[in-house]
Amino acid sequence: VQLQASGGGLVQAGGSLRLSCVASGRTLDNYAIGWFRQAPGKEREFVAAFSWSTENTYTADSVKGRFAISRDTAKNAFYLQMNSLKPDDTAVYSCAARDRHNLYYSPQGYSYWGQGTEVTVSS
Repeated sequence: VQLQASGGGLVQAGGSLRLSCVASGRTLDNYAIGWFRQAPGKEREFVAAFSWSTENTYTADSVKGRFAISRDTAKNAFYLQMNSLKPDDTAVYSCAARDRHNLYYSPQGYSYWGQGTEVTVSS
């Protein structure tokens, strides 16, 4: 599976962005997908995960109520809608996939990664 992320940019605090991740090579039918982020000088952090088959989803407490993960089955793509952005959300965001349907919160559980897309939130 190859993943291509896009949608990052510069936004003011309180604004919104939608990140996209398009998969190619295989359909994501039996995969779980996730979004992670890494701020400068910090470790990679789990943001959200979604199971393609069970439709279970989990969002990190730090973004719950503001971020939502969704998918487009026809496009084999998934998204991260980010609302009410804060300067602390500034990071490089990466999409990932694992060939298991169960959710996983650690980067080590994901075998496939897209390139990062940078999100900068100004105050």
